[in-house]
Amino acid sequence: MPNSTTDKTPELTSAEFLAESGVCIPRHIAMIMDGNGRWAQRQGKPRVEGHMRGAETVRRVTEECARLGVEQLTLFCLSSENWKRPADELDFLMKLLQQYLHQEMDQLVRGNIRLQVIGRLEALPGNVQEEIGRAVDACASHTGVCLCLAINYGARSEIVDAARRIAVDVQAGKLQVSDICESVFADYLYTAGMPDPDLLLRTAGEMRISNYLLWQISYSELWVTPRTWPELQVADLHEAIRDFSRRDRRFGGLNQTAGKS
Repeated sequence: MPNSTTDKTPELTSAEFLAESGVCIPRHIAMIMDGNGRWAQRQGKPRVEGHMRGAETVRRVTEECARLGVEQLTLFCLSSENWKRPADELDFLMKLLQQYLHQEMDQLVRGNIRLQVIGRLEALPGNVQEEIGRAVDACASHTGVCLCLAINYGARSEIVDAARRIAVDVQAGKLQVSDICESVFADYLYTAGMPDPDLLLRTAGEMRISNYLLWQISYSELWVTPRTWPELQVADLHEAIRDFSRRDRRFGGLNQTAGKS
């Protein structure tokens, strides 16, 4: 799992990067967006400034994934554990999320970007739930990259929720216990119908998964950069994909293709 910076790597256009020999574009990239607060503190700014700069990185990364032909980008925006943070920071995050969905709507439409949101959304403020619903509905027919936001998300909670839904269906006679297998279980997760991530990228140098997509990343390739999320550039994304392209993904077997060419 490399730590990587790209301070000396020139930033290529999307077309130049795609023309590189051996580049395989992951079908699904998942990201843990870490280090907003640390970036702000190093700049002598309040933590909320880091979240604002982080929103700019979301736009930058989403647009580049769309240009590269990535089918899905899943971003860990707010974990279920983040509710332990100070109330004023949480209030700001909710307002920033609502503002992001409202302001980015035109860009999502122009970019043909489909939006999905996963997590225990019923715990979010009502106005935020409404904004999410409007944005998801407005993008439902889009056929470009799927931008999936994980909000109030925790992988253990997701698995527990799936088990509860399965138990309800078994009790109601809709599902037989003998029918439960990995593929059936996956259909009860928040991510039902989505491909598993090929590449998991984490910023800020942290070497942990943080209760993120535990079921789905069983065979994901991991890539960590010491850059914080606000610092992440297109060149970093390119470097992660280059490294992914060099991996030998065996899935327990031999010589599987790294991604799609």
